[in-house]
Amino acid sequence: MEEIEFVIDSAKEGMDKAIEHLKKQLVNIRAGKANPAMLGGVMVEYYGSQTPLNQVANVSTPDARTITIQPFEKNLIGEIEKGIMHANLGFNPMNNGDSVIINVPPLTEERRTQLVKNAKAEAEDAKVGVRNDRKLANNELKKLDISEDLKKNAEVDIQELTDAHIEKIDEILAAKEKEIMTI
Repeated sequence: MEEIEFVIDSAKEGMDKAIEHLKKQLVNIRAGKANPAMLGGVMVEYYGSQTPLNQVANVSTPDARTITIQPFEKNLIGEIEKGIMHANLGFNPMNNGDSVIINVPPLTEERRTQLVKNAKAEAEDAKVGVRNDRKLANNELKKLDISEDLKKNAEVDIQELTDAHIEKIDEILAAKEKEIMTI
């Protein structure tokens, strides 16, 4: 019995990781509103090494269309601008001598549609991950020396777990779609 619980727990853990990964990926898909996470992948040259932007500056959003970046050292302003341009996010950074300001342009309908496609692709990747975890768990069950009834019951439990995680992925995707398409 412990082996069955271990297999089911392992499958659940893998499926939970797939959902967490999906959430992280969807944060990077911008939905028109300014968000500090949009600059999560920006690297800045800092004393000879590439450093994440949030380690050399304070990133905030004073309103829905603006991101401000307040560097911890003023001499980093040029490097921060270079890092943002190099990240190819479609932003045009400006500086006022003290901080870097990014005006987030509103999304076009075409760009929104493309972002929804990207979100759907990420959701599909997460579903594939969940299904792979189900397959691994079912394969592990087949290796166990237990009765067929116990195997069947465990397979049903794993399928219910899979269905619940797929449903959660669909809910997360629907919320992100709504966020992207809302003007």
